[in-house]
Amino acid sequence: MSRDLQLKERWGVLVEKLSAQFADGDDMELDAIIYLVGVQELGQYQKTYKKEEKLNLMHIAICRLLEPYGYYEFDYFDEEGWPHYAIKEELPALKAGEQSVLIKEAIVDYFLEKEYII
Repeated sequence: MSRDLQLKERWGVLVEKLSAQFADGDDMELDAIIYLVGVQELGQYQKTYKKEEKLNLMHIAICRLLEPYGYYEFDYFDEEGWPHYAIKEELPALKAGEQSVLIKEAIVDYFLEKEYII
């Protein structure tokens, strides 16, 4: 199976599973999935987040998702338990479609690693 076809298939399975668990079956958007990864990485599930904190959670998620690709590395946890990452390598200039494929691939890899999907 081609890599693109495998990614498309795994992405569909992931969206379906996350949507059933977190969105009453309505298909979750990419940003919502990124947000979920941020909450998972922070580990503070019961908290209500303000808009700025939600953006920070998405930043945490992007850093964590792209860490295996060599773009970021974990640096430290601050006094409130928020993880911080250092830039290892600048992201290449990508077209919107290429960015979407990269982040979807990273998300699928993340959930494979967590054994949420197979």
